[in-house]
Amino acid sequence: MRHGFTISLRTGMLLSSATAAMLAGAAPAAAQTTPPAADAPVASGSIEAAAADTGNPDAEIIVTGSRIRRAATDTTVPVAVIDPQTITDRGFVSAGEALNIQPSLNRQLAQADGSGDSSGNGINAPSLFGLGTGRTLTLVNGRRTVTTSSGLGDSQVDANIIPVGLLQRVEVVQGGAAAVYGSDAIAGVVNYILRKDFQGVEGDVQSGVTERGDRPTYSARLTAGHNFGGGRGNIAANVEWSKTAPLAYDTRPRTQLGRITVPNSANTSGSDGIPSTREIFDARFWEFNDNGVIFTTPAPVSRFLLRQQFQPDGSLAAFNLGTQYGVPFASGGDGFAYSKLVGTLRTGVERVTANVLGHYDLTDGITLSTELLYARTDATEGLQVRSNTILGDSALGTGPIAFTRTNPFLTTATVNALSALSPTFAAGGPLFLSKTFNDLTPDNDQTYRTETYRGLLALDGGFDVGGRRFDWSVSGSYARVDGQQQAWGVNLARYNNAISAARNSAGTIVCAINANASTADDDAACAPINPFGNGNVSQAARDYVSVRTGNRYRNEQVDILATLSGAVLTLPAGDVKVAGAYEHRDEKVRFTPFAADASGELGTSPVVGQRGGYNTDEVSGELLVPLVGGDFRLPFVNALELSGAYRFVNNSIAGDEQVWNIGARWEPVAGIGLRANRSRNFRAPTLTQLISPSVQNLESGNQDPCDADRISGGPNPTQRRAACLALFQANPTYGTGGPSGAAVGASAADRLAAFQNSGENFSTTLVTTGGNRSLRNEVAKTWTYGVVAQPRFIPGLTITADRIEIDLTDGLSPFTTQNFAEACYDDANPAPGVCEAFTRLSTATANSQAGSFATGRTTTFNAGVIRFRGETYDVNYVLPLGGTAGRLEFEVAATHTARLESSVTGTVFVQSDNTANSPITGTAQPDWAGRFDLRYSNGPFRFTYQAYYLSPVLALPNATIENNPNPNIASNTTHSISFQYDVGTFAFRFGVNNLTDKQPSYPTISYGDIIGRSFYAGARFRF
Repeated sequence: MRHGFTISLRTGMLLSSATAAMLAGAAPAAAQTTPPAADAPVASGSIEAAAADTGNPDAEIIVTGSRIRRAATDTTVPVAVIDPQTITDRGFVSAGEALNIQPSLNRQLAQADGSGDSSGNGINAPSLFGLGTGRTLTLVNGRRTVTTSSGLGDSQVDANIIPVGLLQRVEVVQGGAAAVYGSDAIAGVVNYILRKDFQGVEGDVQSGVTERGDRPTYSARLTAGHNFGGGRGNIAANVEWSKTAPLAYDTRPRTQLGRITVPNSANTSGSDGIPSTREIFDARFWEFNDNGVIFTTPAPVSRFLLRQQFQPDGSLAAFNLGTQYGVPFASGGDGFAYSKLVGTLRTGVERVTANVLGHYDLTDGITLSTELLYARTDATEGLQVRSNTILGDSALGTGPIAFTRTNPFLTTATVNALSALSPTFAAGGPLFLSKTFNDLTPDNDQTYRTETYRGLLALDGGFDVGGRRFDWSVSGSYARVDGQQQAWGVNLARYNNAISAARNSAGTIVCAINANASTADDDAACAPINPFGNGNVSQAARDYVSVRTGNRYRNEQVDILATLSGAVLTLPAGDVKVAGAYEHRDEKVRFTPFAADASGELGTSPVVGQRGGYNTDEVSGELLVPLVGGDFRLPFVNALELSGAYRFVNNSIAGDEQVWNIGARWEPVAGIGLRANRSRNFRAPTLTQLISPSVQNLESGNQDPCDADRISGGPNPTQRRAACLALFQANPTYGTGGPSGAAVGASAADRLAAFQNSGENFSTTLVTTGGNRSLRNEVAKTWTYGVVAQPRFIPGLTITADRIEIDLTDGLSPFTTQNFAEACYDDANPAPGVCEAFTRLSTATANSQAGSFATGRTTTFNAGVIRFRGETYDVNYVLPLGGTAGRLEFEVAATHTARLESSVTGTVFVQSDNTANSPITGTAQPDWAGRFDLRYSNGPFRFTYQAYYLSPVLALPNATIENNPNPNIASNTTHSISFQYDVGTFAFRFGVNNLTDKQPSYPTISYGDIIGRSFYAGARFRF
C-alpha cells in the first residue's frame, strides 16, 4: 500500500483495485498511451500499482467520479488519495482525522471557538474548499449511505463510522460530480473504498496522550478474513473501538488568557489608525460567580452591588469587582471567569464499529456481494453551568434570586452582617442573588449518540455482445441512523417551588409550599434548594428539579442502483465507451423531543415532533470518446479524448433538476497531459433543513452590525452606517436606556455611537429555531482545468496543478439573527424576508437598550451567491537510493484559495478567503494550506516527517486596525514525526505530533493545533 497522501501519482491519479471495479464510480479520463520505463520507480498506490493488484497492469478498473471502466488513465478533475499507512504514520484512530491533513479539506474539528459556543457533537465530516460539509458528497464503495447528522446543519456522513481496519484507501474528487452521483457533489466527492479480499488475521492497538497528560486516546481493532469455495468467495469481519477523552476548555495557555475585546475609548474615528476595540485579559462576568454576588436592585449596574459575595460554605466575604468595562465584563476580580464559560475545548468521542464484507462468484460472470455495517458513536461535551443571574442571562428563565432575612439557609451572622449593610434588608425587604449553579443537576454534560445500521446486497457481472464486453451491477441497500442528544435540564415550576424555602412547625427547612398546613399547592416530593455558596444543593433537591432534555431522531435511507457500462464502438484511437445508471432513493426522517421539551416544562416553548420524507428517481448516462491515441497519433497530439455525463433528477419535494459535465484530456507529448472539465451541479435541501422542529429560546451571541463596536465593519461600512443611522432616525428611542445607553432626546448619531446590543452577551433575544419549507435547490457551475507533468528525464517525479472555479447560486446556508441583520444593513436592496427575520425592542429594559434584538430566527436560507476560485498542487518524487540504502519519497501538496466569497443578494459580497474564521463554515480559510511529507523506508524500518502550513490571514473578513486590535493573524506551521519497525509478525510504532508544541497563531485558539505536543505508541500483528 502507498505510504501517506498522494495526488495523481505517476499519471496524475490513483485507481481503485478490484473492489472499486465492482462498487465505485469513476471520472472521465484519457488513456495513458506510453507505459513507464521498466526501471522507473513506481509509488505504491500509483495507477500502475493499482492495476497490478488485479494481476494485469492493463486491467480496466474504476476511479471515483465516473462509472466507465478504463485502463491506466488520468481523470479530468484532480483526485487525491489517502491510504491506511497515513493513519498509521500519524497515530490517527479514525479516517476523519486523516482527512483533516488534506489541504483542500477544511479541518472539521469538534472544538469550541472561544465565542462561548460549545465544542459540538463530535461528527467529523469533510468540507472541500471551505464550501461546507453538505457540499461534499460521501460515498462508501462508490455508493451513497445514510446521513448520520440531525438538526439544521448540512447532511453529513460521520467519518467515525468508517472501519479503519478494512479501509483500502480514500479517494477525494476535487471538483463537482453531480452528473454521476446526484445531489451534494458540488465541491467534490469523498469515497471510502473498503478491502474486497482480506485473508488472515490482523490486530492493532494504540495509546496516546498529550505532553500535558490530558486527552488520552486509545484504540483497538481486529480484522479477520478467509477465502472459501476454492477461491470463489471471501468473507471478512472487523471490529474496532477507539476513545478520545474530552479536553477541558481552560487547560491550555491560550484559553486561560481570558482574552476578549471591549470598546476602545481612545478611538476617535474610523480613520484614525486606532482600533474601535481593545483587548483585555482575565475577563470576567462581574455580575455573577459560582458562590453568588449580592445586589440591592435586580439590575446589572455596579452601584447596585452590595460588594459582598458568599463563600462556598455560605458565609459572607467582600466582593472584588475588578476593573469594570461596562456590562458585562471586567478584568480580574471575583466575577465568573470567561475562560470557564464553556466546559469543553475538544469534544470527547468514543466509537465502536463492526463490519462484515463478503462476496461469492455464483458463476464465472456473476458475483454476489454484501456489506453489513454497525457503528455506534458517543460524544461528550461539557456545557455551560446553570445560571440564574442579575443579567437575565438565565438557563432557568427566572432571573436573579430574591431572598430576605427569613430565608432559613442564612445563618444569624450572615443576616446580621447583611442587615448592617442594607437597611432595606434589615427591615424585611429583599436582596438579590446572582450566581451560577454547578450542582443543580447531576452533571452539566451534553451527550450525543448515533447508531448506524447499513446492509447492502449487490449482483455484479458482465456479458459479451457482438464481441464487446459489457459490465452491469444491481444493488439495494437499507440504512438507518438512530440518534439521540441529551443533557440535564431543570423543571422550571419545580425549581420555583424549591428555591423558596421556609421552616415548618417542627423547625425543619422545607419548600415554602409545604411549610404550612396542607394546601392544594403542596408537593411532597419538593426538596428546598440552598442557593448560598457553591456545592450546597442537596441530592434530594437535585433529584426533584432535574429532568432529561433533548431529542431522538431517526434517518432512514433505501437506495436501489443499477448500472451498465461497456464499449459500443471502436475508433482508430480506441473504444467509445458508455455507462448508464438508474437510481431510486427513499429518505425519511423523524424527530421526537423528550417529554420535558414537548411539555414546555423547561421554561421554553413546547417542541413538537416532526417527520417527513421524499424520494428521488434519477437517470444518468456517460460517454467517453477517444479521438487520438493508441496507434493513431498526430503531431503534438499524443492522445486526445472527450467525455461527458448527464443526469436527470426527479425529487418529490424539490422537483426536477438536470445536471451535466463535459470533460477533455489532451496529451501533446508523452509525459505532459492537459485536462479540463465543465459541470453543472446541484444540492437539494435536506429533510432537516426543511422540516426541523421549531423551538423558541432566549439566546445570546448574535452580534449586531449596528452596535458601536462594529458599525464601521462589514463588507460595505458606508452602507452599514447609513442604514443603521436611518434606522435610529426613524426610531427615536433606539440607543436609549439600559445600563449605558444615551439619554432620551439625544441625536440619532449620538444614540448610535453609544449603542450596545444586549443580545450579544445576554440571553435576551427570543430566537425561533427551525426548518424552512420555502427552500430551493442550490445550483453550481464548475470549471476545473490543469496539467499533469511526468518528465521522462526524472523518473519517479510527478507534478500536477489544477484550477477550480465554482459559482453557486441560491446557496443553502445556515442563517442566524446576526446573519439576517448583516444582510439587511450591508446591502442597499436586501432580499425579501431578510429584514423581517428579526425585530428590535422599542423601549429599554433594566438590562437592555432600546433597539436591541427582541426576536430573531435561526434557520436555513437560500443565501444568494457563493464564489470559489483556487488551485490544487502536488509534487511527488519517489527516489530509490539503490542497493540496501532504502527508498525516499518527497511530496508537497498545497491548496490555494484565491477567492471565497458569499452574498445574499449577489451584489454585496462577504469575503471568506484569507480569514481565520470563514462566515460560510465558521472554520479557517487561508489563502494557502500546504503539507510537506518526507518518507524513508529501508526493509523493516520506516521514518516519516510531516510539516503542515497555514498562511497568514485576517482575523475576520475586512479586518483592519480600525475595527480590530489584532487584524493580522500570523502563519502557522506544525511538525510531526513517526518511527515504525516491523519484526515479522509484529510491527511497532511511535510518533510525536506537533513536535515543537506550536500553539495556534495569536490570538486565535483554532488557527493551528491547540492540543500541543502529543505522543502515541502502537503495535500491529498479522497472521
